Amino acid sequence: MDVSGKTKITGIFGCPIEHTLSPAMHNAAFQALGLDMCYVPFLVEPASLENAVQSIRTLNMLGINTTVPHKENVIPFLDHVNDEAAFIGAVNTITNTGGILTGYNTDGRGFMRSLQEAEIDVTDKKVLVIGAGGASRAVCYYLSEKASSLSLIDIDREKASSLVRDLSKIRSNVHLLDNIDTNVKPDILVNATPLGLKQNDPLPVSRQMLTPEMAVCDLIYKKTPLLMEAEKAGSKTLNGAGMLLWQGILAFELWTGVKPPVDLMRKELLSRIS
Repeated sequence: MDVSGKTKITGIFGCPIEHTLSPAMHNAAFQALGLDMCYVPFLVEPASLENAVQSIRTLNMLGINTTVPHKENVIPFLDHVNDEAAFIGAVNTITNTGGILTGYNTDGRGFMRSLQEAEIDVTDKKVLVIGAGGASRAVCYYLSEKASSLSLIDIDREKASSLVRDLSKIRSNVHLLDNIDTNVKPDILVNATPLGLKQNDPLPVSRQMLTPEMAVCDLIYKKTPLLMEAEKAGSKTLNGAGMLLWQGILAFELWTGVKPPVDLMRKELLSRIS
């Protein structure tokens, strides 16, 4: 990649950030399309977030992705937030148009595209989502639109209650669960917690709950213990790699106005997932 004074900078703010796979897929797409742009990961401590956001203007950056722990906390520092991201309460993509910073959320739409690719149809299905953080809010916004029912649970009951209250303003099919037992039989199970990032993490649900009729999705972009157990039970499984890919594709389109080479971005992403 040939960087010059004309090169437009994009990137990602996060803490930690060393693990990010986004630069590989975005830079490969920029290069393939002959766009004079590059994507850089930036370690941004929470206390420095406001200054980091100001630097998007100061450095005339094209735009930025945000990841943990900044998706929700970045909103007060932006000029505009689109309706979708405002409702979700989290931003993962920022555009810079003449110094005007606008926040978007491409996570939910990215997840739905990954479901579509995997031929997992949410329409009129019973869905259970475990976890109520920023990523969960994004996927639940779209899942609740198509599902017959959406049940939510989180170890932080108030966080789950807050999400249920917010979704209930626009949906009538969202419910809060106090606990999960083997009698809970969703058609689609989504893990939106960090459980599974470490191999010795406990499963978010019991093995007995998993059935061949169920689709089990994990927002973590590798084969987690949950997905391994679901495969053993005969469930259809999906990890978070597709969501990561498609949220990136949608962000790329917001920054550039052009469609990226999807297959190339997928290849670069999957080659780096162990």
